[in-house]
Amino acid sequence: MEAAPESQLPVLRRMIAKTRVVLRAALPVAPALAAGALLRLWMLEEFPQVEGDSLLYGGLAKNLLLHGRYAITDGSGVLHETLIRLPGYPLFLAACFRLFGVDNYGAAAYVQIALELLGCLLLAGFVRRIASRGAALATLWLSALCPFTASYAVAPLTETLTLFAIALALWAVERFHAQPGWGSALWFTFAVTFAALLRPDGVLVGVALAPALVVGLRSGVVARTKLARMAVVCVLLALVPFAAWTARNWQVFHVFEPLAPRYANDPGQGTDPGWQRWVKSWCLDFVSTYDIYWNEPDEPLDLSKLPGRAFDSPAQHAETAALFAEYNNNERDYTPEMDARFARLAEERVEAHPLRFYLWLPLGRVADMWLRPRVDNLPIDLDWWVYAHHNDETLFSWGYAGLNALYLVLGAVGLMLRPRFWKAMLVYLVLRSGLLLTVEAPETRYTLECFPMLFALGGIAVGWGLRKIMMFCAGMWKTGIVNKEL
Repeated sequence: MEAAPESQLPVLRRMIAKTRVVLRAALPVAPALAAGALLRLWMLEEFPQVEGDSLLYGGLAKNLLLHGRYAITDGSGVLHETLIRLPGYPLFLAACFRLFGVDNYGAAAYVQIALELLGCLLLAGFVRRIASRGAALATLWLSALCPFTASYAVAPLTETLTLFAIALALWAVERFHAQPGWGSALWFTFAVTFAALLRPDGVLVGVALAPALVVGLRSGVVARTKLARMAVVCVLLALVPFAAWTARNWQVFHVFEPLAPRYANDPGQGTDPGWQRWVKSWCLDFVSTYDIYWNEPDEPLDLSKLPGRAFDSPAQHAETAALFAEYNNNERDYTPEMDARFARLAEERVEAHPLRFYLWLPLGRVADMWLRPRVDNLPIDLDWWVYAHHNDETLFSWGYAGLNALYLVLGAVGLMLRPRFWKAMLVYLVLRSGLLLTVEAPETRYTLECFPMLFALGGIAVGWGLRKIMMFCAGMWKTGIVNKEL
């Protein structure tokens, strides 16, 4: 084998040096990514989830591919144009179906797994630049091994792509501060636009993080005219897809709808406001969401599954029982007259206990969404707390609750350390929780979008704690040596 020409030796040395740098950076990262990938692949094998909203998104994607229409298919096979869901996730599924085959939800899950792990890397990169290498590695492990987010990576739902978009937005904010330029500004624009195209509440990502792009930016780093020009271009780019969506909705339905309706209803479909307000007057946890709220209007209603707080008097109990019986006997046909009677029940309850309706129940629902064991998409009974019925499931659920509490505690500690951009992350957490105060039927997945912030703040807390421990140990070791010498 011939030796390399002497003129090429400096180039080879630089390549070898760069390779060593890359390997040194990859060595601590690879185990976390491998463990995260194995966790998600195992969940994909054990808990495949293609039902409910997943099939709705899949139907929208197939109709886009096969018929070129953003429509749902009714029971008789007829297509109906719709606006009940934003087009972001159906477009993602349509792209997966085009590449890997129609109805290939497994391939979509693999793509989501890859994107979530990429999001973990982005969060680690964000933390590395605002804290330390140790905090970044802790963030990577916390996010890669989180079973709550991993279980949604294998489900054809919007959660995983939203988590990726938030991670990308945080990374882009820090990059823009480090080196203001079009690259990071456009990545941020893509992230917040994509988040809003997935879910209406994705708008909060832009509301919370956009100010962080310029607040605290060092003066003189970028000219004001250039900054203003970038802001105008990015805002216009972000508005383009929503302008097209709004125009389409106006053309098809003659309504102004830039996002998606609050109750996922097409124009002309009722929202059952009486039912919604009545549920809001007593619903406190996911069990009620599953057993009662989701059953209307297609499934039977079981009065025995209503908690005692749903009635303030025997008269209310009798009226509720009569309404449930009429609904069940009428082949689950929910009529406007029934809705009016539920509305009267709700008003009676609100007038009697306004503080309960406007304060205690909303706070309780938010607490349920933050603290309940995140086992909703696992094969575990809803009454998981009844130890006598299923010992293992109860213990597992309490373990999940403890793990969830650990993430919350680490996030709170990281927040108290006040790293860079802590205010922006706190604003998002507060805005998200504030929005959830308006929800009548709680689900723990509604707080899942806050976990990128908890991962970052938790990693910073772990990094800080490890650094303190190492300093303490070093001090003890040094003191021991000094004492020996004395």
